[in-house]
Amino acid sequence: MIASAPRRAAIEVRPVAGALGAEIAGVDLSRKLDDATIDAVIAAFHEHLVLFFRGQRLTPEQQVAFTRLFGPPMETPFVEAMEGYPFIVKVLKEADERNVSTFGNAWHSDFSSLAEPPLGSILYALEVPEYGGDTLFANMYAAYEALSPGMRRMLDGLRAIHVGKPYGTKYGPGKELRTSRSIGIERNRPEADLEVSHPVVRTHPETGRKALFVNAIYTLRFADMTEAESRPLLDYLYQHVTRPEFTCRFRWTPGALALWDNRATLHYAVNDYDGSRRLLHRTMIAGTRPV
Repeated sequence: MIASAPRRAAIEVRPVAGALGAEIAGVDLSRKLDDATIDAVIAAFHEHLVLFFRGQRLTPEQQVAFTRLFGPPMETPFVEAMEGYPFIVKVLKEADERNVSTFGNAWHSDFSSLAEPPLGSILYALEVPEYGGDTLFANMYAAYEALSPGMRRMLDGLRAIHVGKPYGTKYGPGKELRTSRSIGIERNRPEADLEVSHPVVRTHPETGRKALFVNAIYTLRFADMTEAESRPLLDYLYQHVTRPEFTCRFRWTPGALALWDNRATLHYAVNDYDGSRRLLHRTMIAGTRPV
């Protein structure tokens, strides 16, 4: 008897940009996914770095269950968790909050200041503005590969110091910065000042590809250099990595979910929706020390 070929998962992968990002159709994340579908989603995740699923209807428990497919969920440091759900943060800005700083409103890799930064993050939209509030993503593989051979050789040997600037005592935002009251961010925490060293170029543990691993929110300086010495090259890299050809942009709709690889992307939450309420639920996937 001839064995039948294994069934292929019935999902559709639709790239959204040349650099990264794909919408996944044919998957209901509220249901238990079969092994073939999980394998197909993980393969798309490794290829496209950020995946988008529209039209989902998820309970908090279902979002956490989906998170577990990629690794253990982790609590978000320095941010108040949703009551009863330690792995979920409510990313909220109320309609009456104007001219305030919001969560993630600069290019960054989530919590790169941790010794073991998250593998990835998941954001699920419950309420979104009619327009505005998009999220941008950038491909750090592409940014690294576009550098000259000489620059790549130099960066391959460097390490950078990361600190939890927004949450610490030394580098936190000044009192003049107005921040959203709708998300419980803890500030002035001494433990956020701890300096953590990571390679400037990290090797992805699944794909083996090299990606730049610096960002303006958490990277302080290069190891064994002063901040002043580090600033010109870091500023160049921050501008380089967000060139349009390395990016994609996602417009949120109610029920949309985004999953991104924190090891090879940066992202930016656009704060251009004053006068509208925006609520999303966020989970993170535990990661390992960058190498």
